[in-house]
Amino acid sequence: MAVRESADAGDAGHGERVVGPGELGAALGRRATLVHFSTAFCQPCRATRRVLAGVADMVEGVTHVEVDAERNLALVRDLGVTATPTVLILDAAGREVRRATGQPRTADVVAALGRALETPADRP
Repeated sequence: MAVRESADAGDAGHGERVVGPGELGAALGRRATLVHFSTAFCQPCRATRRVLAGVADMVEGVTHVEVDAERNLALVRDLGVTATPTVLILDAAGREVRRATGQPRTADVVAALGRALETPADRP
């Protein structure tokens, strides 16, 4: 899984983009949201779904939302998603703080969640 901090990636400002429940078709998590872009024929997407659902069950206030990339092309293009599985980690306000492509490991997802769970006072 390739993880990068969105605000530092120089990726056309995705770190400043706020994603809301209307775009995702689901409510945001109270503390963070794991947004998983997948397709029907993506083999690693199945394992990614299990990992993200497990992390969401394990970490209070974190929600997992799966988005069908083929049925949500406008959102895929708007967010610059170029491969599946792609996982966005959103903070409580819906700001993208991390992005990863490929099949994640549970430990990687938990570690990447750290930035989203920080309070503004914790950030430099």
